[in-house]
Amino acid sequence: MKAAILAGGQGTRMSALFPDLPKPMIPVTGKPLLQYQVELLKNCGIKDITLILGYKAELIQNYFGNGELFGTRIQYIIEDEPLGTGGALSLLPREDTLVLYADVYLDIDFWRFIGFHQERQAAVTIFVHPNDHPTDSDIVVIGENGKVLAWKSKKDTDRKDLRNLVNAGLYVFSADALPKGEMIKCDLEHDLIIPVLPFGRVFAYRSTEYVKDMGTPERLEAVTRDIKSGITALRNLKNKQHAVFVDRDGTINEERGLITNPEQMILLPGTGKAVKELNLSPFLTICVTDQPIIARDEASFSELDAVHARLDILLGYEGAYLDDLLFCPHHPDGSYTEMLLQAADRYNIDLSQSYMIGDRTADIAAGKAVGCTTIGVRTGMAVNDGKYAVKADFMCNDLQEAVYMCMQR
Repeated sequence: MKAAILAGGQGTRMSALFPDLPKPMIPVTGKPLLQYQVELLKNCGIKDITLILGYKAELIQNYFGNGELFGTRIQYIIEDEPLGTGGALSLLPREDTLVLYADVYLDIDFWRFIGFHQERQAAVTIFVHPNDHPTDSDIVVIGENGKVLAWKSKKDTDRKDLRNLVNAGLYVFSADALPKGEMIKCDLEHDLIIPVLPFGRVFAYRSTEYVKDMGTPERLEAVTRDIKSGITALRNLKNKQHAVFVDRDGTINEERGLITNPEQMILLPGTGKAVKELNLSPFLTICVTDQPIIARDEASFSELDAVHARLDILLGYEGAYLDDLLFCPHHPDGSYTEMLLQAADRYNIDLSQSYMIGDRTADIAAGKAVGCTTIGVRTGMAVNDGKYAVKADFMCNDLQEAVYMCMQR
């Protein structure tokens, strides 16, 4: 596996702070942003790297040389004129290749990402994640097994509520998916990826790992803070994760019986603030919910997805997001325990260092069954439904108070 880093940008939004530097060379806690990517690739065993340069290319070449000082082998493609994000890819060797944007700070397990790509025999795999501003982001719409069904641009004025899955600017291209021929000006996403979606070989890899665009001074400040606090490294899925699992109805949103359409989705007071606090912490935030409306034929999978899209949007309005949402459609009761175990496997979670927050005894029983610390909330059913003879380890008034308890213990 080789890597190509798109490092030709000027970084106009950062020019006031760093007028003489190309964006990949902006210093982050003492070293260039691009160096973090090179070192992360090297530490994962990916040592053959091509840097695609444009603006002030000589500064980057002089710093990295042939890559020997960084334990890598670096080659260069220089664009005399900007050719868009996809223009130079036709000059890459015909091999499976990781493609990264140089203005992104990331700390991820590349081999999990690559393994997902290889298992599906994908042409292109896109790294996607939720973010705190989905309404002004390009959204990737996925189907079964992670297959990409559509790409919804933030410029689409008529797009409806969509699930919060955002393109992170990181890809795996199979050899046969790389463009061939001479360099021509083109856009990586809109000219190389979107046109091949109908062939069914583009997939999305969802991850909770740390990936953040460094395009503004505010994001530089946030990344610097997160590096210093250790959150960026903790989120790498090579490391055991700690999670806060949260029930949906009666805990995140108002208890309204069976919710079958988006208009019924109303957040409880303080939910957005509570979830945002978790997003800024080392904890993953994962919603688990029993939704027998599918088995009862009261809603379809697409209708339930619309409800969850509305939940994503409502949280996004408050700058918050769920790292994932798992649901069980079975009748009459789903298996919360199974969902917790599924999440633990998917995200390498240490359940003994995690929490389950809910308003029903089923939530508490599932948390206890897998070794989580359990917190009941007095919203919704207030853990008084009498279904299971269990007692939460702690009781709180609402999700906000429960999150505060998690953060303090």
